[in-house]
Amino acid sequence: MNRIFVAFCVVLALSSCTSKFQKILKNKDVDYKVKMAESYYLQKKYSNAQQLFESVMPFVKGTPRYEELYLKFANSYYLDKDYENAENLFKTFVEYFPSSPKTEEVDYLRAYTYYKRSPKAELDQTTTNRTIQLMQQFIDGHPTSVKVKEATDVIDACRAKLELKDFKTATLYSDLALYRAAAICYGLLSDSYPDSKSADKYKLLTLKAYYQFAENSFVDKQKERFEKVIVEYNDFVDRYSDSPLLSEAKKIKTQTDNFLKITQ
Repeated sequence: MNRIFVAFCVVLALSSCTSKFQKILKNKDVDYKVKMAESYYLQKKYSNAQQLFESVMPFVKGTPRYEELYLKFANSYYLDKDYENAENLFKTFVEYFPSSPKTEEVDYLRAYTYYKRSPKAELDQTTTNRTIQLMQQFIDGHPTSVKVKEATDVIDACRAKLELKDFKTATLYSDLALYRAAAICYGLLSDSYPDSKSADKYKLLTLKAYYQFAENSFVDKQKERFEKVIVEYNDFVDRYSDSPLLSEAKKIKTQTDNFLKITQ
């Protein structure tokens, strides 16, 4: 019985709140609605704030407070974690108020909305690439901003995610015994991320994959494909002569040399 009573009270309270908000929303007094929108905003009741801000925008457009209210309108979506709508409003803010002192802040937040939507490495990385593009635009447009370091860190994090995605793709090909595809993907990794701490590892995996590809080829194709392994080994030595992985690369080179001696 007590539970039923509590539930009834909750429903009644919610109904009362909804009725109160609808009265505010229908009120014709713009100043009052702005005041209530800001009140809901401060209370973190962003859905209510959004509806009120949207309803007053046509009436405050062109007035001195239009810019401030529009930014709060955009921020309410960002703070509510509705990053898609926030991005659109941040973009529009810069178009409406290109000379605003808030442009720097908004440019960063707009780029950051894409970062917040960036998915796991296994998934499509369109938003990750867009994050990099917009963060770089932010750095170029605001080179003295205190946010440049943060923007650079975000770009680095995004690139690390793209690197991980490419690595997972290459590894999947290897696990499926699609060695030529794996070799190409690992090779692209070492070329695309030359400053990566794993660059020598990617090159070694390229070498291994080409060796496996040659080893599992038809006999009449093996000589040509083992010669490709030698080419990749020489490239490894040229790039990573001081790598701790060099000994593993030498083992593959020795195995390849032994095979080629047999075929001569």
